[in-house]
Amino acid sequence: MAKHTYFITGISTEVGKTVASAIVTEALEADYWKPIQAGDLEHSDTHKVKDFVSNTKTQFHPNAFSLNTPMSPHAAAEIDGVHIKAAEIKRPKTKNHLVIEGAGGLLVPINDTETILDLIDAEDRVIVVSRHYLGSINHTLLTIDKLKQAGKTVFGILFSGAEHPTTEAVIKKMSGVPVLGRIDEEPYFDRMVVKEYADSLKDSLQ
Repeated sequence: MAKHTYFITGISTEVGKTVASAIVTEALEADYWKPIQAGDLEHSDTHKVKDFVSNTKTQFHPNAFSLNTPMSPHAAAEIDGVHIKAAEIKRPKTKNHLVIEGAGGLLVPINDTETILDLIDAEDRVIVVSRHYLGSINHTLLTIDKLKQAGKTVFGILFSGAEHPTTEAVIKKMSGVPVLGRIDEEPYFDRMVVKEYADSLKDSLQ
């Protein structure tokens, strides 16, 4: 079976990218990589995904940049005295599927001229994590439109949080992008809950 790279991006920050990344990673028994981690290095997104994933096949690859301040990567990098360039971020070599988790939204800057969008390859299967809030329709459609304009492969949408049928229906209709599934507002997430979602999502990721 062909191996694919799945790039997980969100319509904003705190929309559920890390849980979504863990679920996709578990569903595919894929490798996981977060190129840029800004802040909370002792409890990073890689740590969180590692805690959520129960299969033994997944390899967790180290961040290309581990920045100390929880800010936009370009600002956190400046504080740390480093310069991030997309061309210098080398993807880990693997014969497995690879799940890449972005930082914040698509146009989060990594330096003065490049954004998270510049880390996405044309053949990557981009999964957009959308969560309902006032303005989320606009943010979701803008994200998808920008990906299409840039020639990226928009693989699907994952809705996160409390269900909002009218919002989800209009996003699906206007974007023309498949909805892969939804991640409900759970009391908590652990390996068992993530595994249940992974099993239900597996077929839509093939």
